[in-house]
Amino acid sequence: MHPGYSTDIVIFGGGVAGLWLLNRLTGAGYRAILLENHRLGGGQSIHSQGIIHGGLKYALHGAISGASRATADMPRRWRECIKGRGEVDLSACELLSPGFLLWSGEGMGAGVKAFLGSKAVAGKAEAAAPGEVPPFLRGRGAVYRLPDFVVDPESLIKALAAPHTGRIHQIESSDARDGAEAVRFERATAKRRLHLAKGEGFVSLSAQRYIFCAGAGNERLIEQAGLSLPRCQRRPLKMLAVSGAPLPQVFLHMLGPGLSATPRLTITSHRNAQKPDAPVWYLGGQLAEEGTGRADAAQIAAARRMLAELMPELRMSKLEWRCFAIDRAEPASPGGRRPDNAVIVAEEDVITAWPTKLTLAPVLADLVLRKLREDGIEPAATAQSPAMADPALAKLRRPPAVARPFWS
Repeated sequence: MHPGYSTDIVIFGGGVAGLWLLNRLTGAGYRAILLENHRLGGGQSIHSQGIIHGGLKYALHGAISGASRATADMPRRWRECIKGRGEVDLSACELLSPGFLLWSGEGMGAGVKAFLGSKAVAGKAEAAAPGEVPPFLRGRGAVYRLPDFVVDPESLIKALAAPHTGRIHQIESSDARDGAEAVRFERATAKRRLHLAKGEGFVSLSAQRYIFCAGAGNERLIEQAGLSLPRCQRRPLKMLAVSGAPLPQVFLHMLGPGLSATPRLTITSHRNAQKPDAPVWYLGGQLAEEGTGRADAAQIAAARRMLAELMPELRMSKLEWRCFAIDRAEPASPGGRRPDNAVIVAEEDVITAWPTKLTLAPVLADLVLRKLREDGIEPAATAQSPAMADPALAKLRRPPAVARPFWS
């Protein structure tokens, strides 16, 4: 007999979205556990720039888009959590910057676009005060202060995981099983039963609902569960990280010509664990989207040209460069376009979930909780006890380590 365990909810995926969901579900009284086969946050979460935004960058053409509406309230909800009085306690999460700047670039066209973008979000963006404008941008076009802010992804993952170490378990990956499946679903009855590889045997689990929240890992889970509905897509990025003592602390969207909803360049500043006096800039935006078609050397050359335009006095010879890939995993959309909002797809006793953006993790949890209640899935009547006390789950490793930032 394989050890068995029964619970309300099993979540697959220990990124920000899965951990946020674990916090919300347990807060609502559900018995829930989370399974991760690598490191917590080791996919998209740890590589994120950490921007909690309210949709302005999706309204730069002067009209409210679906993405703008979906994200409009996110900065407020996240700030309440960071203050320790929101739906999830993030008081231990480190704030890298309390605000974010948007630079129109030089030239009338870009300045008009920035003005229209600010009006499109009902005046939430304001002209930056003179003291907020970095010296290298003074007198070079309009600079706006956005309601957005930046969190440290590593501390965010730790803050979400810390209250639930007894409910977070590491499972074996298929790679470690010599081709055998580490995760296997069985349909002997109307409900699925989950079997997790452990050594030479299995740990067997049953749940009212299984929630796939594993980013790119959702594709394999969907196949293993024998589902037919959810289809997935990937939208890759080639991000850059650059570090060096000349770099100041900068949190900035840089616009360009045209009416693209994606900033030409987005810069966030992060710590360099090896060289505390040499900050790391993560470079995203259009640069990262278009960079997927470039070799690393060409991508670095493109970034150097942009930084030379942004900061002509910057000593490029003092900088160290690296490229890294992010494989954004989402539900399939017509034409492969970016989904406007968080998405869930329910089939039988499985909910497949994608936040689509870091800032929308709270919305994803809203959608899942609403679906559970619509389906009559109520929290167990019995009082919760730490899942780690169960002899079946005690056979699983727990919890996985938190992923380290790219530069580390």
